[in-house]
Amino acid sequence: MSVIGVAIAVPEPYATELKVHRAAFGDSQAASIPTHMTLVPPTDVGDALDVVFRHLGAVACRHAPFTMRLRGTATFRPISPVVFVSVIEGISACELLADDIRRGPLEQRYSFPYHPHVTIAHHVEDAALDFAYEKLSDYDASFAVESFQLYEHGADGVWRPVSGFMLSAGV
Repeated sequence: MSVIGVAIAVPEPYATELKVHRAAFGDSQAASIPTHMTLVPPTDVGDALDVVFRHLGAVACRHAPFTMRLRGTATFRPISPVVFVSVIEGISACELLADDIRRGPLEQRYSFPYHPHVTIAHHVEDAALDFAYEKLSDYDASFAVESFQLYEHGADGVWRPVSGFMLSAGV
């Protein structure tokens, strides 16, 4: 059994900066989840990892690099106890990429509609969620997205990158 996730890795120095904040907000998952913007949430692909690899490679060839800008905070409360940094540039590129990836071997029924974001606090006390929301309300970062990553969930609960896929359409 392989539980995977597909995401855009937030680059340094932003990745460490946001991870430090996430830990400070009391999120116990801060140490085990790389700072990312999800394209496919945790998914059990059984023994079909090779099929998933081929699918992701084909998808990457159909999409061009783009700029992503993160700014400010938002929340999924009261539906879900999550505070996140908002994606304000690159939203349509993320949506198109996620839609393409979520076909073929990764097609499934998802619990929530797709919404690009970078989680900074999840399953913590309401006061910590409020603090996270306020603390990073003026957060602003911009970076080039040139690839996305396949992560595997380890038996120890840590998400580790398995492979990167370069966006190469028009390059």
